[in-house]
Amino acid sequence: MLGPTLETDRLILRPPEMEDLDPWAAMMADEETARYIGGMMTRPIVFRALATMAGHWYLKGYGMFSVIEKESGRWIGRLGPWNPEGWPAPEIGWGLSRASWGKGYGSEGATAAIDWAFEHLGWDDMIHCIHPDNANSINLAIRLGSTYRGHAKLPAPLDFPVLNYGQTREEWRARR
Repeated sequence: MLGPTLETDRLILRPPEMEDLDPWAAMMADEETARYIGGMMTRPIVFRALATMAGHWYLKGYGMFSVIEKESGRWIGRLGPWNPEGWPAPEIGWGLSRASWGKGYGSEGATAAIDWAFEHLGWDDMIHCIHPDNANSINLAIRLGSTYRGHAKLPAPLDFPVLNYGQTREEWRARR
């Protein structure tokens, strides 16, 4: 295991594992789900994305967690701290399968990940990079207490504009 396991009332957040490939590939084959998180991907490309997430854990000591629904044991997405080379700033990001939308899992998981990043990684500040058309993620960022900070462009190969929402550790703690 590359890192810790976090638990919330309904979720288990753990580093990615090879067993996540099938459900992750299914998520990224769904056009509506994949639209704002890099677009639809074939299974070989998803394998590379999974390896990238695992490599981020290995190289930096943190990365996005695989999100497991406690009740069913199903993998439902990935979220958490992320800051690859060329990224605008340390990010707490998310991408959840469509079947898990509207259940509050994004807020629940992101809250645990933000707590962990500020407490264990020592981050003073974090952002969320959100596609300008992704109203659901913008709303989630606002519910988390993040505010709009301007535009940025993600590095290649993504190479698309994003809106940055974010907050400092002090702002997060004041809300909590």
